[in-house]
Amino acid sequence: MEEKHLTCIGCPMGCQLTVTMENGEVKEVTGNTCKRGDVYARKEVTDPTRIVTSSVKVNGGKIPMVSVKTKNDIPKGMIFEICKALTDVEVNAPVNIGDVVVPNVCGTGVDVIATKSIPAA
Repeated sequence: MEEKHLTCIGCPMGCQLTVTMENGEVKEVTGNTCKRGDVYARKEVTDPTRIVTSSVKVNGGKIPMVSVKTKNDIPKGMIFEICKALTDVEVNAPVNIGDVVVPNVCGTGVDVIATKSIPAA
């Protein structure tokens, strides 16, 4: 049996979790004080995902950059590939919160969206 130790990010408690695994399968999660800890631990050790946040250039806007994020979580192993894909992205003002900046980023099926509105200059 293998044990993995995690700090839960499912709620503000930050419980110290222990995940017991056998042959790549989760057998037990301990240390959580709520159900979210169990769900988080199982997902984190079998299929870790993250939301990616960044910024991209805005042409003709009141400010030169807009903050963006992936609309949903993406596989953790693709974080750097997605960040690299955003390096040369430019959008034209105006930009509104929720606008799709990059559809289906890196073939993930997940869109990158604006998280701030930028009016035209």
